Amino acid sequence: MPEPDPRWAAKTLTGVGVSSADGAIAVLPVGATEQPGPHLASGADTLFAERVSVAAAARTGDIVLPSLPYGCSLGHTARWPGTLSLHPTTMTAVVVEIGRWAHASGFRKLVLVNGHATNGPPCQSALLALRHELPDLRPRFVSLFDLSPEIAARYAEDAPDFHANEAETSLMMHLEPDAVDATAIVDEPDRTVGRVLLYPMPAVTTSGVVGAPSSASADRGAELFAALVDALAELLAAARAERDPELG
Repeated sequence: MPEPDPRWAAKTLTGVGVSSADGAIAVLPVGATEQPGPHLASGADTLFAERVSVAAAARTGDIVLPSLPYGCSLGHTARWPGTLSLHPTTMTAVVVEIGRWAHASGFRKLVLVNGHATNGPPCQSALLALRHELPDLRPRFVSLFDLSPEIAARYAEDAPDFHANEAETSLMMHLEPDAVDATAIVDEPDRTVGRVLLYPMPAVTTSGVVGAPSSASADRGAELFAALVDALAELLAAARAERDPELG
């Protein structure tokens, strides 16, 4: 029997209400629309966050909000076409407003599942604001590539500061093979290793790629996807069962 569709957008108001009454977690996939090197589709980060979130929430009975397809991608600049970035303050405001509306629908736990590295600061700022404004909301931010130490190491195999690398290319080959132009794949080393300052992407890569996507495969992507879904489902199950600490 197929698992029920966990997507908020696929539910009626009654369905959303049942989810909130059951104590479901509201899961917000947060992605980006940005240049992904010459070989990947520009919505890669959003697709990864959404697919992992939907697969995990289908297991745990949680609900997946419509994905946020715009992220904080200012580091990519206008050097390459394809990037549509929010300013950090704009992104913070958007996440705060989504959180308010999820809370208004009865949800008291909110997990942001992030697919793009530099979304962290604005999203974390949003959760600080929500925690202050809505004291009964229990939020959490987690990035796909930080779901476990093993997953973090897997993403960084070819580049600590990866972008459109082997891991991400393998994931896309598994999930949406038509969104990969294998003829356009190029490798570039991670030139940030050992440095202490932050650099915009054009200062560290000529193609927009950091890593070795030429070593990617659909099989490796399937293995990584399964690990991501398992890890997120475990986190959601633990978060759903978690209760506030007892004081005194």
